[in-house]
Amino acid sequence: MELRFDREKNRQERLAFVRRHALWVREVPNEVWSREQADLIDAFFENARNFALSRSEYLRMHRVARHSRESMHGDG
Repeated sequence: MELRFDREKNRQERLAFVRRHALWVREVPNEVWSREQADLIDAFFENARNFALSRSEYLRMHRVARHSRESMHGDG
C-alpha cells in the first residue's frame, strides 16, 4: 500500500482550519481566546523543558533524517 501526500487536500484542510479558528476568535470574547492562547503557549514551553533531547541533539537527528530521506528519494 503506497501512501501519497495530496498537497492540495492538505492545503485546503489548513485553510479550513485557519478560517474556523479566525471565526472562533472573532466570535469569542477576547478574554477567553487570549487566556486559551496563553495556556497553549505555556504548555509548549513546559513541554520543551521536559523534552529529553537538547537543541543540538534534535538538530543532529533532524539532519540525519533529512539526509536519509534525500538519499532514499535520490535528492541528495
